[in-house]
Formats: sequence, C-alpha cells, structure tokens
Amino acid sequence: MDIWSRFTGKTKVPEEEEQGIESSSPSQPTTTKVSSIFIYPIKSCRGISVSKAPLTPTGFRWDRNWLVVNSKGRAYTQRVEPKLALVDVELPTQAFDESFHLQNDSFMVLKAPGMQPLKICLSKPHEVADGVSVWEWSGSAWDEGAEASQWFSDYLGKPSRLVRFNNDSQVRPVDTDYAKGHRTMFSDGFPFLLASQGSLDAVNQHLEEHVPINRFRPNILVEGCEPFSEDLWTEIKISSFSFLGVKLCSRCKVPSINQATGISGPEPNQTLMKIRSGKVLRPSGKDQNKTYFGQNMVWNWKGCYGKRNDNVVHVGDPVYVIKKVTSAAEAAA
Repeated sequence: MDIWSRFTGKTKVPEEEEQGIESSSPSQPTTTKVSSIFIYPIKSCRGISVSKAPLTPTGFRWDRNWLVVNSKGRAYTQRVEPKLALVDVELPTQAFDESFHLQNDSFMVLKAPGMQPLKICLSKPHEVADGVSVWEWSGSAWDEGAEASQWFSDYLGKPSRLVRFNNDSQVRPVDTDYAKGHRTMFSDGFPFLLASQGSLDAVNQHLEEHVPINRFRPNILVEGCEPFSEDLWTEIKISSFSFLGVKLCSRCKVPSINQATGISGPEPNQTLMKIRSGKVLRPSGKDQNKTYFGQNMVWNWKGCYGKRNDNVVHVGDPVYVIKKVTSAAEAAA
C-alpha cells in the first residue's frame, strides 16, 4: 500500500503514471530550502521565529499547545479578539533542543501592552478544565490556573482562561477526508502549514503596502521555488523527513490583521480574492469565494527516506518535491 493510501484510506493512482509527472529524487540537487521556522505556543498569539524545531506527530514541539478560552470554554482567536496578536510569547532557547527536559524553573513568559509579564510553568498543571472546545473538537484540557485566568481576563476585558492541551488523555484527529490517522492540538485543522517566500512576494507585487509573512502564520517558510508552487505539492521531503501536502489552506480574516498593531484592514484579503480565490484557481470546484495561501501538511513519520539521530527540522534544510499535481484545480482544498 502506498503512502497516500496508508494515511488517507483512499486508493490513488501514482501521479507520475496518471498525469505524466516525474517524481523528483531526494538525491537530486534542489534550490528550495527552509528559510524560516515559526512556532505559535498559544493559539492566535504571536509566534516565535526559531532556527530549529523538533517534530512531533501533532506538529512542532510547543506549537499551539495552549489556548485562551471564554467562560464557556470556547476558543478565542484573532478573528474575534485581534488583541491576541499583541501577546508576546517567550520560551527558553533550549526548549527547542530535542534533548530538552522540563525543570521546575522552566517557564513560558507572556507580555502584552499595559500588562505585567506573566510566567507560566512548563511543567504540567494539576487542574483540569472540562468542556474546552475549538472548532469541531471538544474535550478536557489542563487549566493554567487563577493567575493566568486573571491576566487574560484583564487584558481582553472579559472572563478568560488559559488552557493547555492534555495529550495524556485527549486526541484531536485531523479531518479524515484529507489525512486519515493524523492528529493535531489546537491548530485550526492540521499540524503544519507551509508557505513560500515567492508566494508572499507575488502577493506583495499587487499591494501598495507590503505585508510580512506573519500575516499568514505559517510554520515553515521556504525559498528558492516559483510563486505558489507549494499549491501543487502532495509529497515533500525536508532534509530526511517526509511530509504530505493534504489541503490548500483557505484563509479567514486573520491575514487582514496587522500583527504589530492588532488593527485590521482590507488587505491583503481584498487582493487575495482577486488573484487567489476558488473562482480563479478552481473555477469548476466548490467554495468559489474562499481564498487560498499555503499548503496544510502532516508529517509522514512512517515514510522517512533516511535515518537521523534526531527529529529536528533546521533553517537551511533542503526541500525536495517528491510528488505533485499539475494545477491548483487538482489539489485537495
């Protein structure tokens, strides 16, 4: 059984046979490489740019492990609370070493305008919060306690709590129509999001004021490929790690929110509707009014091409496209 079938439960004719596409070999030279890695420890709060990040089946270590919720346990995101964009998150540098072990003095530090810094111990809390929900998923989570609750309640001006995904007892599977057998924590839908510098540059060519990549909140930014070529990638190798491109990333309000100010405007969403809508990219498909930027991925941890002593992706790692489709209209979305 091939990789696609094993992880999606669907039978798929190899693309090189179906469409005449040649699969690239991992031994061939490539100009595409990882240029940046971003981790977002708290969903919808500011990301951290790192030089390396350990892989886990649910995403990079620490990515979307925490979530701010309202009094009913429902997730807050920038869609309704854009002030979350101004919450700075700091983790110890050594937290991104694969050999990192939690100590009693290991903390995550939060900062926001008008607020005193808040320290969150990285050791697991003892309280459990039931009835936590994000999109289609609901379950229990670790509650980070009264001090964190008061901090976010004061900052947002409404009752709030900070919770941490309880991976000891909870599982959040991704949409099985796209990636059967994979799971995530508090991300919108999939454990990894990849975008390219070329795609960002192409969008910015249409804008009077250029936007930075933080508007799109990817985990992996690559360079050295054609604009929007990541739309087509269905199997990617980064260094020795295999990833499956499973779904074009449809965009919401968040790219319109300035991540430095928390203020929203018409761009780049207005431009995306003109050049990256379903009507433009997938004229015979559904969701004509959705816009797309980036590729959602899962780590094909059973399909590695080589053996390494660690599970760490580094800035500068080469990127190989192993399989792809011929157009965005043929990509899953």
